[in-house]
Amino acid sequence: MRFVLFWVVLGLGTVWGSVAVWVQFPAARWVVLAFGAAILAVIWARVATDWGWAALLTLSVVVGGWYLSLQPRLDRDWAPDVARIVTADVGGDTVTLHNIRAFRWTDPDHAAEHWVERQVDLHKLASADMITSVWDNPEIAHLLVSFGFDDGQRIVFSVEIRKERGEKFSSVGGFFRQFELALIAADEEDIVKLRTHYRGEDVRLYHLRLTPEQLRVMFLQYLELGNEIAENPRFYNTVTTNCTTVVWQLSKALKPDLGLDMSLLLSGRLPEYLHRLGVLEGAGTLDEIRAAARISERARAAPEGADFSAVIRAGR
Repeated sequence: MRFVLFWVVLGLGTVWGSVAVWVQFPAARWVVLAFGAAILAVIWARVATDWGWAALLTLSVVVGGWYLSLQPRLDRDWAPDVARIVTADVGGDTVTLHNIRAFRWTDPDHAAEHWVERQVDLHKLASADMITSVWDNPEIAHLLVSFGFDDGQRIVFSVEIRKERGEKFSSVGGFFRQFELALIAADEEDIVKLRTHYRGEDVRLYHLRLTPEQLRVMFLQYLELGNEIAENPRFYNTVTTNCTTVVWQLSKALKPDLGLDMSLLLSGRLPEYLHRLGVLEGAGTLDEIRAAARISERARAAPEGADFSAVIRAGR
């Protein structure tokens, strides 16, 4: 039994360690070779000596200690679209938001870069919309939340990976501390239009049924998150700390007993979950609500210079 257990533990550890090393040192072949040599040394210790378990434990401590030593940082060479994290100063009902992204995209990778500051009155906070964006598998969607104010302002929050310049998203890397977590605040003509026009994604907008107090709590929860990770960075995780699970954690301020659901993993099912909770506005069946929520074609058909936020809500 111990013989079998040794090889199972070594096999699982080799797979996990190999991926971790590959993610963290993609261009350093010597690190991969060194890890491979260490695995061979453990195998030799098991086959040729009585020190197999000691060698495996030593390697586990070294690799585990290295992995746990990886810490999230604020000072990397960030990609332009996640170079800044939204922060806010709250004074009573007046909120000043810093680092709101207002890029004007020309293709999926290039934009005229603008970061702005805005002041909002919490008394004028009037609505919240959930926006989902599917790029491939309909079971997986990116989640954004757009808050609307009576004075016409709209601010969209998006929990994202904080990529370094030239870095691309990797769901595997997201398991192995490759990315920090970012909270982006943006206007809709930036963050929604990027997805409808330039990425060609299936974007849908759902009105949320929230009371004024719930709107206020959720908005302030986002601001608290931004202020927190702007000072104390966190790692993104593909399963536990992503665009859906982070919002679920924020939502527990409204409903502490909010249960777990498969939609936290399969985020394309979020509308179904919210419909069961009675949070989605709209008449008819869920399928009818989902069909009415689709905005990509409407957005792309908008004339140049039109009010983008008004266009994507036309007829709702």
